[in-house]
Amino acid sequence: MVSHGKMVVISGPSGAGKSTVCRRILEDAKVQFSVSATTRAIRPGEIDGCDYHFLDKQTFRAKVAAGEFIEYASVHGNMYGTLRAPVQTALSAGRHVLLEIDVQGALQIKDQEIAGLYIFIAPPSFEELRRRLVGRGTEAPEVVERRLKKAEDEYRERVKYDAVVVNDKLEDCVAEVRALIGLEEGGV
Repeated sequence: MVSHGKMVVISGPSGAGKSTVCRRILEDAKVQFSVSATTRAIRPGEIDGCDYHFLDKQTFRAKVAAGEFIEYASVHGNMYGTLRAPVQTALSAGRHVLLEIDVQGALQIKDQEIAGLYIFIAPPSFEELRRRLVGRGTEAPEVVERRLKKAEDEYRERVKYDAVVVNDKLEDCVAEVRALIGLEEGGV
């Protein structure tokens, strides 16, 4: 991909705080969020083109066959992916494009040798990760355990990233990610 901006790929385990970090990075006007595509049903309050590009499975598969995704995966019976064209358009316009995707997707992109900055957001410890996941109060204990097991697998992949940023104190984590991207302190 030819670009003037920088593609920034952020991933890490559920509960590490990557969504919160990404929201803070997106406060900078030079950074644009890459909206993923999915075949899952739209949820109440979601907006097509803002939260996701909602596609039916036939359309999604046609886009895969046409090479329109830089990465995609099937998760729990639904397809998710990053469309190539919006990323290229933003990069060509000199904007940084932020992709918040899972480790599997990030490594698919990295395996294609697509230039970018690959950042892994890590929890300070697995005990803290467990505390955060349980503290959400949104998942059953077996789901928390499944997420923790997946987090261990994802954590092993951190060595494939350009940087690992530990999210112990949110402000420090955000400042470190901003510095890695090359954003001035203070945002916009």
